[in-house]
Amino acid sequence: MSGTGQTVGVNGIAHIQLTVRDPERCLPFWERLCNFLDMRTLIRGEDVLYCIGSRTGILVRGAPPDKRDRGFDQDRPGLHHFCFRARSREDVDAIYRFIESELDATIIHGPEEGDRFAPGYYSILVEDPDGIRVEVNHVPGKGHFGEGGRLGPGGTGAATTYGDQGLGD
Repeated sequence: MSGTGQTVGVNGIAHIQLTVRDPERCLPFWERLCNFLDMRTLIRGEDVLYCIGSRTGILVRGAPPDKRDRGFDQDRPGLHHFCFRARSREDVDAIYRFIESELDATIIHGPEEGDRFAPGYYSILVEDPDGIRVEVNHVPGKGHFGEGGRLGPGGTGAATTYGDQGLGD
């Protein structure tokens, strides 16, 4: 918020950069996933990949060899996971089928309901070869800003807790 009391709405996230310790396995994983998500490869180098499209970009680079001794840990400070927003539940299902059959991914959970997070929330959660978690979800309508949402008309407002059980007060 600026000093004038106004806000600025951004247009999403332009790109995410990930640093991996096993680029030989991770770069092909990310290129195949991004290409399936209608992103095109802009940069493909020995230790770097950058795909753009679908209103975002994913840049993946290998960590310097002297810094590849530790794996990803989502409980350490930093990235926990990130989530692609799908246009429909059917798209979530199609992405899941692709990941399950075509990629070297660890499946944390297949397609499941998640109303505890938002009305109509539907998602999958996987890990890349380095253990970086990637979610794909679909939330119909306006989600929390719509009817039945916490921030929509008659909603309960901001939650005071968040965890595996969802949002709570």
